[in-house]
Amino acid sequence: MKVSELFRYVIERGIEKDPRGKDGVAKLLEEVRKEHEKLTDETKWEFDEERLWNPYDDSRILNNPEDAEVGRLMMGINIDSAEILVADRLREKGEQIDLVVGHHPRGIGMPGLPNVMHVQKDFYHDWGIPINVAEQLMEPRIAEVMRAVMPANHNQSVDSARLLGVPFMCTHSPSDIMVQDFVQTTMDEAEPRQLSDVLATLKEIPEYRIGTVLKNGPRVIVGSPGNRAGKVCVKMAGGTGGAKTLYEAFETAGVGTVVCMHIKEDHIELAKKHHINVVVAGHMPSDSIGMNLMYGELEKEGLEIVRFSGLIPPQE
Repeated sequence: MKVSELFRYVIERGIEKDPRGKDGVAKLLEEVRKEHEKLTDETKWEFDEERLWNPYDDSRILNNPEDAEVGRLMMGINIDSAEILVADRLREKGEQIDLVVGHHPRGIGMPGLPNVMHVQKDFYHDWGIPINVAEQLMEPRIAEVMRAVMPANHNQSVDSARLLGVPFMCTHSPSDIMVQDFVQTTMDEAEPRQLSDVLATLKEIPEYRIGTVLKNGPRVIVGSPGNRAGKVCVKMAGGTGGAKTLYEAFETAGVGTVVCMHIKEDHIELAKKHHINVVVAGHMPSDSIGMNLMYGELEKEGLEIVRFSGLIPPQE
């Protein structure tokens, strides 16, 4: 399997589990196609043509000059220049490293992060928040994230990969979609009564068990273990955290508990105000589950994966 084929596989797997459904993603891509058709010859150079088939702007092939064949790859959560150097050093020592895969966006994927946040509108609508409310609550947050990523040195690690000749890609949203779908399905099947049951259900998942040992496992952040869980909403996809104003909408929609990867302090205060329990599952364990789910089938078929940079391996 070549790098380009592996990347398309990841995008297709993400679309299969996308909260908008395959039809919703198809409509989005059709809108992008119409946008492209309206451009003049003078302005088409600005258009990112990968958007015509890839709905996840935060996930990209970042360096792949010869479309390398991939038999063994290195995979981690955060890939910066140091991690690229580790991969290159291993290659110098004679190890086969055909590709480095990161989870969090780098290069052109970083400024693409705000664009994937629109999926959250459909996600919140599925939980009972009117779509017009979800849209109006999310737009300021999307603009905030856009401003936040603008000053970053997006291409730092990509330049390192290019100079060292290391194929490199990042797969963010598709993997987050995988873990959100998996953990939500797990919660729905378990029907936890109390927050202590939510914690126990999470800790049955190997990556969360290891995260717990590493002091980065699931914790109740708002509420107490004896609190009734109510309707449990798992929110892990959509680029980054949503709008803090959504907690009032969650209260109105009847959501009792939000399970997330991480949470900001101002979100905690609003969750308390609107009586929403919050369980933080853990950032690195959650990202690890998504990446392991995404690449696991290929690994069973013979793809070798060297995990590093915070990526917790799956357990037998």
